[in-house]
Amino acid sequence: MSMTKSKNKSLSINKGSDVNESINPNYRTKKLSKRSLKEYVEGIKSGDRTILSQAITLIESSKKEYREFGQEILEQCLSETGNSVRIGVTGVPGVGKSTFIEALGQYLIQNDHKLAVLTIDPSSSRSKGSILGDKTRMQKLSTDDRAFIRPSPTSGTLGGVAQKTRETMLLCEAAGYDTIFIETVGVGQSETTVHSMVDFFLLLMLAGAGDELQGIKRGIMEMADLIAINKAEGDNLNASKKAKQEYENALSLFPPSPSGWKPKVMTCSALQAKGIEEIWEEVQNYLELTSENRFFEKRRKEQAAFWMYETINQELKQKFYSNPEVKAKLAKFERDVQTGKLSSFKAAKELLDLFKMNSG
Repeated sequence: MSMTKSKNKSLSINKGSDVNESINPNYRTKKLSKRSLKEYVEGIKSGDRTILSQAITLIESSKKEYREFGQEILEQCLSETGNSVRIGVTGVPGVGKSTFIEALGQYLIQNDHKLAVLTIDPSSSRSKGSILGDKTRMQKLSTDDRAFIRPSPTSGTLGGVAQKTRETMLLCEAAGYDTIFIETVGVGQSETTVHSMVDFFLLLMLAGAGDELQGIKRGIMEMADLIAINKAEGDNLNASKKAKQEYENALSLFPPSPSGWKPKVMTCSALQAKGIEEIWEEVQNYLELTSENRFFEKRRKEQAAFWMYETINQELKQKFYSNPEVKAKLAKFERDVQTGKLSSFKAAKELLDLFKMNSG
């Protein structure tokens, strides 16, 4: 194939994907409301970065009318989607994900590619991280017209952020970006979420941080199509080679991948741009194999169906927690469960019955 993220926080309810509307909300309202559907669709298909950004803002908006308009735009652009290579990049904090993406991105740009970098950050609902964080970490890419960088919405549930990231990915494909990177900023469940929307899953690791197989879940390693030991440079070079051997031994114990691909372990230095070209060659080898055995097409279809069901789940969840009757009684039910007056199951059933009675 030549496609060259109460006091007991665990019990608290996250209200969903509330997105910061703008530093200057009046600016956004004026700019977004003046364009017609046709102007948005034609602008995106022609690769207009400003119109693309505004369409994504509609998709991410907490205003219902903006979101619905954004969905109309997306539907009109669907015929132009699906023509990119979607690559997930994950790894523990400090592994150098942004540096790696920038190094690989620059290599791809030099070889006539257009790329988009999107993030999934499930921790942002707690940290309210800077929306410019990714751009300051990828300074060279952020100033290149052939690259488009979009941080995740600055708050919301993982499911809500992930859905918007997938919709953003489709708009980027319609705008002509042939390589899409989806980077996880947080750790944990976000890896599984990213895996559900990409073609190739790349796990970045570090050597010299104690037991190389500690701190990374087996499930994440099983999802990886390639493990890259980053920062293989200077005094860390020998440790990186040792880590490579340990990961290769670990992967040999895993069951065969349904894709027919045998995951590789490689070393690289994103800072020095070493090993980057070789990693991209492995991505191409994977795409060629999975295109020939039809796994690529099969997985894309499965992912599309998965996101239909995921969207249904997210919409139902949002409607449930925003229901006035449920909101009015949720805290009382929570207290009753905590004090043992009511079982968790009975409370859930009564709340759901309340929702059904008052949802029209």
